[in-house]
Amino acid sequence: MRLFGIMARVLAGSLAFVVLAGPVAASAQARVDAPPDRPPADGLTEDQLYLEADTVSRDEEKGLTVARGDVRARFQGRTLTADEVTFEASTRLIRARGNVRIINPDRTAQFAQEIVLDQSLSVGAAAGFAVRSEGPIKMAAASAVRRSETVNELNQAIYTPCEVCAKNGDPKNPTWSIQAEQIVQDRSRQVVSYRNAVIRVRGAPVLYIPIFWHPDPQAERRSGFLTPALQTSGRRGLSYEQPYVHVFNPSADLTVSPQINSQVAPFLNAHYRQRFRTGAIDVRGGFTYDRDFDGEGDAFGDPTARSYILASGAFALTPEWKWGFSAERTSDTLLFEKYDIGDVYVARGPFVPDDRRLISQVYATRQTAKSWFSAGAFSIQGLRPEDDDRTFPTVGPFVEGRFEPIADLVGGRLRIRTTGVALTRDNAPGVPAGAPGLDSRRATFEADWRRTSTTAGGLRVALFGHLRGDGYSLSDLDGVAGRSATQGRGIASAGADVSLPLVRRFDNALVVVEPTAQLVASAGAALIRVGRDPSGAPIYLNEDSATVVFDETSLFRLNRFPGYDLTEDGLRMSLAGRASVLWDDGRRANFVLGRSFRSSDSGVFTTTSGLSRKASDWVVAVEAEPLQGVSLFARTRLDGEDLTVRRAEAGANVSLKRGSGYFRYLKEETGPGSGRRENADLGGEIFVSENWGVTAYGNRDIAASAWVIRDLGVVYRDDCTRLDIFYRQEDLQVGRLGSSTSINIRLTLATLGGPLGAR
Repeated sequence: MRLFGIMARVLAGSLAFVVLAGPVAASAQARVDAPPDRPPADGLTEDQLYLEADTVSRDEEKGLTVARGDVRARFQGRTLTADEVTFEASTRLIRARGNVRIINPDRTAQFAQEIVLDQSLSVGAAAGFAVRSEGPIKMAAASAVRRSETVNELNQAIYTPCEVCAKNGDPKNPTWSIQAEQIVQDRSRQVVSYRNAVIRVRGAPVLYIPIFWHPDPQAERRSGFLTPALQTSGRRGLSYEQPYVHVFNPSADLTVSPQINSQVAPFLNAHYRQRFRTGAIDVRGGFTYDRDFDGEGDAFGDPTARSYILASGAFALTPEWKWGFSAERTSDTLLFEKYDIGDVYVARGPFVPDDRRLISQVYATRQTAKSWFSAGAFSIQGLRPEDDDRTFPTVGPFVEGRFEPIADLVGGRLRIRTTGVALTRDNAPGVPAGAPGLDSRRATFEADWRRTSTTAGGLRVALFGHLRGDGYSLSDLDGVAGRSATQGRGIASAGADVSLPLVRRFDNALVVVEPTAQLVASAGAALIRVGRDPSGAPIYLNEDSATVVFDETSLFRLNRFPGYDLTEDGLRMSLAGRASVLWDDGRRANFVLGRSFRSSDSGVFTTTSGLSRKASDWVVAVEAEPLQGVSLFARTRLDGEDLTVRRAEAGANVSLKRGSGYFRYLKEETGPGSGRRENADLGGEIFVSENWGVTAYGNRDIAASAWVIRDLGVVYRDDCTRLDIFYRQEDLQVGRLGSSTSINIRLTLATLGGPLGAR
């Protein structure tokens, strides 16, 4: 009979056998913890079961209840279908037979020919068992046994995340799979163990492992071995690195990664992480004891300890106050390249170092809706061949504060900013060792007022005023210990920004043209003299304003120098035209053309900056997305007199169905007498078929007519596997480390972690 409803908590237990696949327990718990006022998705209360069958019979004498023929049952969001379901009152056993299928609320599914379960749900078994878990994971076993609440066992089992059916529905061998005589999941120990396992590729056995185990994928954190790294190098020979992670508690772990090399001594890496209630720390380090070696792996010198540390931490004291630190140092300037240590030059705090330089810092910040305060200190270790750490300053304290004391002052907003910094050097750059370096201390106060209004015709006018005072205390002037001086200056600026956006609608696009102008008058920008060169010419302080990039982003800045030591003065005007086109289908394009004018030539800017003459260089910028998945940009600076290209930058990003790629180009004058820098960086992959493709990457130093690095490879991918094989040529020479050639293999298997093989 159909639509037979019954209150039967015991019979409903048959549905809970899905605990053989981990997500089920989580689903049941979610239902128990749901708010009591939330209506059930299937209309059933917590202990109700809905049952349909062609026939339902009960044998009172034998204590047997049997549902036959297209049995369908719903309980706690799960659905069970089978040819027959029986309940034996005497043994309290529940049995489902024939095409058993269980669908869970998360859409995962289990299949079996027969399932048997006791009333307590602590022991059960299934024959012809299969499971399709969340994501691509698929498992099947001749039999499955639930030994206890925490131990599940699969016999004659196979596991794969790959597709097992062709597009036409025919069965096919998965790309790879693991077949084992027995798989045991122990949830109390959070371990999955295998006995007599065989890894198969396209159905063919390629590796036999009698016994192995790994952390339970359902466990959040577990100690164990991670994916190893295998690499060949002309510097170290064959290298094998095997990481092992030890979990101390839910908030702390330590990963130890010994690197075994065939040509040089082993290198030990370690990575410690811990979270606290108010923050976290992250500490990496490495150590070896060996002689130095060159790019060919040839050793020289005496054995010595070599090590590095890369550490950081960040903590919240209150919702407004935060503090943190970083510690970065190495005993060997080429240590990271020699032992292939990655992720070195990344930001670990607010003070960010340049490439091949390390920075150690401590800082504290406070932020509210209308204020900002920070205080910190840092020191730098240089790893470039030309670096001399004695000439790098120790910076500290470095203090900065910003706030808005008055929300409305004469119709505009007022902002106050204060900064202070102290720099200490052991040695002055470019002078013999022993000459003391310049020590400087600066305190700055700024007040900035701005009022913006828009007329009925759309003209936007922003009036602004800026006051600034700098005080400097200098020591060891001209390389003479004890020679000191105190200097100060006041700077006042006033001006206006004016723009008039013009908008017109065409059939399929919106066009916006916006002419913009800025007029600024500044006075009092005196330079801070710190000495004289051999010819007697004055030398001015320039600790934070050495590099000036003049482009569309800095065209309308009040001070185009990035720091405080150098600043602009006099009367100047900047003009620009902006245009944007926005198509209805998502395409877009932006264009900027601008130039700056001064009342007189400037001796503050270098001749290569584009700002030293009365009329500056032209700045041009273009950005466009002509097609979906394609974006382009270009910006250039043209000489104001003969339109010679002084600086150029261009790039493209492409992401299409058959592949992706990018291109970057940069050309600029590096400084008086320093020539130019010009390089190109490009890479991408193109799939010539559904599974096969080619990859390429290159970085070329055009100024030196030499490649820095080149990659060319072949890639295979499907739904569960990616294999990269590529040739690499590195021509960059750093110190004693010369060029190198290698062939690298990266194998990535779905659900089994990161790349396997060479890094």
